[in-house]
Amino acid sequence: MDNHSKVIGLHDYSDSHGGYKIRTINPTIQSGSTVLFESYEDMQLAHQGQYSGITYGTGGLSTQKAFEKAMCSLENGHSSYAFSSGINAVINTLMAFTRSGDEVLIVDNVYGPTAKFCDKVLTKFSIKITHIESSIGAEINEYINGNTKLIFLESPGSNTFEIQDLTAIAKVAKKSDIITVIDSTWATPLYFKPLDLGIDVSIHSATKYICGYSDVLLGCVTVNKKYSEEFDEYLHTIENYTNSHDCYLALRGLRSLRVRLKAHEQSAYEIARWLEPAEIVDSVIHPGLDSHPQHHLWKRDFTGASGLFAFTFKEKYSEQKIAIFMNSLEMFGLGYSWGGFKSLATARQYKRNGQYVHQGKHLIRLNIGLENTQDLIEDLKSSFSKLN
Repeated sequence: MDNHSKVIGLHDYSDSHGGYKIRTINPTIQSGSTVLFESYEDMQLAHQGQYSGITYGTGGLSTQKAFEKAMCSLENGHSSYAFSSGINAVINTLMAFTRSGDEVLIVDNVYGPTAKFCDKVLTKFSIKITHIESSIGAEINEYINGNTKLIFLESPGSNTFEIQDLTAIAKVAKKSDIITVIDSTWATPLYFKPLDLGIDVSIHSATKYICGYSDVLLGCVTVNKKYSEEFDEYLHTIENYTNSHDCYLALRGLRSLRVRLKAHEQSAYEIARWLEPAEIVDSVIHPGLDSHPQHHLWKRDFTGASGLFAFTFKEKYSEQKIAIFMNSLEMFGLGYSWGGFKSLATARQYKRNGQYVHQGKHLIRLNIGLENTQDLIEDLKSSFSKLN
């Protein structure tokens, strides 16, 4: 039985009322600040820092713990922790494992707010930030020095979709006792398990595919055994906790993740393959296609693809022309985020410090939702006609 099957069906939750035992297949949503001890002796253990249970609401209530346990199982991790958003998960991970004088290497294709936090906030604490190639592998060794503390990866990047050679990077990092962290939101824990490849920490914006309905902000961090105690101590210090209702919705999303993700994947492949030969299209940037520059790494490390990819036009259209195309879309909403049932589109020119073959071109990023695939194709086709 695989881990997702365990997440779906092996647990029930018990409560009692009027002398009768009530069993449900979903946890109750707890809300509270005070958590009662079973005994004075337990309270004394808490004073001494030797109590293993929850002592206050900021330690996370049962709904949060149920979600974290499910994520830990899917990630093959040692411990998982929920956060109020994806970027909150990123920020706390970076704060937990770095200190003044450290250097952090971040790949060029990381989520924009991640790079902004590193450049604008971490540097205020005398932490050096070095941006490295988005498709880096063993050559990361060239960037490592005595101050390098952490490597932050994102594979594929959620905007420009480069993939790193994680096995090679993990091997180099372990030799120098450097922590490796990855934002692995794109593929979800069903299609990608970075801790199995030697990465130390995996971060997910559960806002995306895990919750699935664009109505929850949530993040999750899963840590291997080596760094679990250090991260746990940090979280106890800052008293991190997450809204129980949001954790309930995320746990509910996990139950249907396999079915939804398969539908996103299949529809995205169909649309990407329709776009590839289109006369107006220059390149389709989808890690699961043979044409992707790091497709061999995707085949090695991933067991499936999600519904997020991008394409570029052959012609370098003006902002006004791009606006005409985007505003003509009817099935695709114009909005940030992705991973939900609603198809979305964004258009932007990206800049990279390293090599970037699409420099100066608008990347049209598509989040393929759960609408009828042919309807989405017809919408794109109709909007293409507005450019001629």
